[in-house]
Amino acid sequence: MEEEMKVFSVKYPEAGMKPVFCSENEALRLLVNDSLRIALTTRPLSAADKKMLSAHTLTARESLVATDALALIVSKEAPDSLITVDEVKGIVTGRITKWEQLAHSSRKGELKLVFDDPGSSTVRFMVDSICRGEEFKGNLYAQGSNEAVLEAVKNDPNVIGVVGANWLKEPSDSALSSFAGLDVRVMKVSRFSAPNELFVRPYQYYIATGEYPLLRSVYVVTTDPRVSSMVKNFYFFLTGQSGQLIICKSSQLLPHMPVQVKSVTVPD
Repeated sequence: MEEEMKVFSVKYPEAGMKPVFCSENEALRLLVNDSLRIALTTRPLSAADKKMLSAHTLTARESLVATDALALIVSKEAPDSLITVDEVKGIVTGRITKWEQLAHSSRKGELKLVFDDPGSSTVRFMVDSICRGEEFKGNLYAQGSNEAVLEAVKNDPNVIGVVGANWLKEPSDSALSSFAGLDVRVMKVSRFSAPNELFVRPYQYYIATGEYPLLRSVYVVTTDPRVSSMVKNFYFFLTGQSGQLIICKSSQLLPHMPVQVKSVTVPD
């Protein structure tokens, strides 16, 4: 978003951009209470959200702008980096609390999972898409921020961290991230358990093909009632070619616009 705002500000130098970086719950609360007029979320507005907007005589316009992936990360010292979606569900519902309960684990001991904020889109995804009606419980610990999650993983080989894949993109990467120069190890995740396991990392290609299983949609939502405004201009910028190109080249997210997949031969 910082890159999006930078380019937008060059195109519209009169625009005054005042971003608020916060949890998804907080962003939606500010939006429905008319404290801001545009937000990015990983879910469309609910019926309850729209009812609150109506109380402020506002309506919303929303568009899908990208597909994001949740990455599971472990310490560089951790020897195991394979996990299935069923095993992730076991961890976040309290059935799996030890490393030896994972099919591809070579170690023993307590297994802990850390995430950013209890009100974040990460937690909502795990509750809605992973737990699927079961209670969210177990050795689960909120760290307060994605930076804190990364630090917890670096310092504790018994921890699995959950972050958006974009947090792992290195600034030096001009396009796609290789995850090669990180201080943590990115786990490979399989949608299926044995015998149909296919373990992949959250590269843009596997996001595009749907082979990486931990995916979520990213929406831009605006409640600005004006026909023409800088808020509306930014909304259309994000959903248009310029904003989509930034998402494709400057992030690990997959843009909503069509992309080309090309085979590339890398020299030895």
